[in-house]
Amino acid sequence: MRTEGNNRVSEQGFTVDQIDTSRPHPARMYDYYLDGWDNYEVDRQAAERVIEAHPQVRLSARANRAFLRRAVREVVGGGIRQIIDVGTGIPTSPNTHEVAREVAPDVKVAYVDNDPIVATHAGAKLTNAGDAGFALGDVRDPAAILADPVVRTLIDFDRPVALLLVAVLHFVKDEEDPAGIVAAFAEALPSGSCLVLSHATGEPYEAYEAGRTDEVARDGVLDVYKNATATLNLRGRAEIAPLFGAFTLLDPGLVRVPLWRPDGPVPGAEELSNTIFYGGVGRLGQRRKP
Repeated sequence: MRTEGNNRVSEQGFTVDQIDTSRPHPARMYDYYLDGWDNYEVDRQAAERVIEAHPQVRLSARANRAFLRRAVREVVGGGIRQIIDVGTGIPTSPNTHEVAREVAPDVKVAYVDNDPIVATHAGAKLTNAGDAGFALGDVRDPAAILADPVVRTLIDFDRPVALLLVAVLHFVKDEEDPAGIVAAFAEALPSGSCLVLSHATGEPYEAYEAGRTDEVARDGVLDVYKNATATLNLRGRAEIAPLFGAFTLLDPGLVRVPLWRPDGPVPGAEELSNTIFYGGVGRLGQRRKP
């Protein structure tokens, strides 16, 4: 932080008054699940209530983060050299550019988030390595993100792009049209681009019999997020799969995140049921010429 007059101002130009610390924020709660330090008391209290309702939430967060790392390695290994990471959240090492550059050092990354708190950390942790930038933007407004000067400077839309929507769309309500949001991004991307998507669910893993306990845990988690800056909108696999739209799912399709091209032992049915994220990667095929 730097100081201007009587107000503390971040490097991105946000005063403390512009950063809402009166309500828990999902990005800061997620940071807490991952044992991060960039959160406030209101976030920690809300996160602890979620943990009380669903003790395995930290397991889910870590599994989702591991999915992101595997998916990034796959798309970069497949030749993509530019990434738009929407809803990146509080920086947690290894970050997207760090994972990508383990495979190819020339990858460019445009990070996007709607939380000024994330912006205050982006300069030090995300953009200091070069060929990476941060844009303040909301997934609900794809046009603004795609037109942002930071994004336009880093991303060449004539070449394939990996779009990351990891643990983001479950904060978009049905009436805000999550499928339309993905379609708007897809329309701007060329053939060969990829979508990396994960989404929280309230349904049990198909090989595990759910009971009353699962329903109580789900309702308890939803209640906490009702008081956050964004509500949680759990969807089943049948609702999540259509969000890929024009992107064709790659093997193994849309699965619980530990099952997406695992690089270690596969959990059993109960742990998979407690890992509440579905994840998948899709690719845009050849577009028809008008």
